[in-house]
Amino acid sequence: MKTKKISVSFEFFPPKNQVSIESLWTNIKRLEPLKPKFISVTYGAGGSTRENTHSLVKEIKKKTSLEPAAHLTCMGTSYQEIEMIAEDYWNTGVRHLVALRGDVPKEIDGNKQNDFKYATDLIRFLKGKYDFEITVSAYPEMHPDSDSLEQEYDVLKKKIDLGATKAITQFFFNVNAYFEFVDGALKRGINIPIIPGILPVTNCKRTLQFAKKMNCEMPLDLIEMFKGLDSDQETRKLVAVTIVYDQCRKLIDGGIEDFHFYTLNRADLSFAICHILGIRTLG
Repeated sequence: MKTKKISVSFEFFPPKNQVSIESLWTNIKRLEPLKPKFISVTYGAGGSTRENTHSLVKEIKKKTSLEPAAHLTCMGTSYQEIEMIAEDYWNTGVRHLVALRGDVPKEIDGNKQNDFKYATDLIRFLKGKYDFEITVSAYPEMHPDSDSLEQEYDVLKKKIDLGATKAITQFFFNVNAYFEFVDGALKRGINIPIIPGILPVTNCKRTLQFAKKMNCEMPLDLIEMFKGLDSDQETRKLVAVTIVYDQCRKLIDGGIEDFHFYTLNRADLSFAICHILGIRTLG
């Protein structure tokens, strides 16, 4: 396995207080020597951490050797808002955006301008302004709002036609579902990299709730592995590393060489998994 050139990227979410800020930078610095392709920074639900995201992305660009990729959601925003954000990123040297629709609000604010309906609207608008590298999302087990897998492919194809150059998947545990999705994409002429999104699970209950919401199958044997460990954090971490290593090994055996880790702002598990996969720091 170590003969393959494995590449990684990591995802963080913006901190909400001073303690979280200090912890986040410790974790970013921990992963920096692994030389990831990029570090992505998310928005909170409904774009609630938008300003924190912008600040963190620009700080990563300025203070580290890492290449940041800024998440940008468009639901509930105006053309003017997105144009201002895009211009700010471009002028500060940020060239990589992860373009997403974002959560549909439960209640529509009639006073707020909403010029975008889909991620494709956002991609079209961004590419009309600047030549950003655009990464998009993909859903091997179907987005909850999709009517069929065929619709999933159609949307992904449209994103590519508008300028997206790679996709990152929603986290998954069913490796076969990922390979079947990629195979189906290739048969439909979708040739961009579809990078598997990997989630090291430490809180099984919370992950199970989110997996159900996102239409992600969580195998019973995985759930069984975490039973009785609610108050045993160290053992949960060991189990999480074992599960992710097995998942990555199967993906590598199938020819995959790029991985995107959802770190949940914790470097320890992602660092350990990368070390096992042969991605090492020097010195």
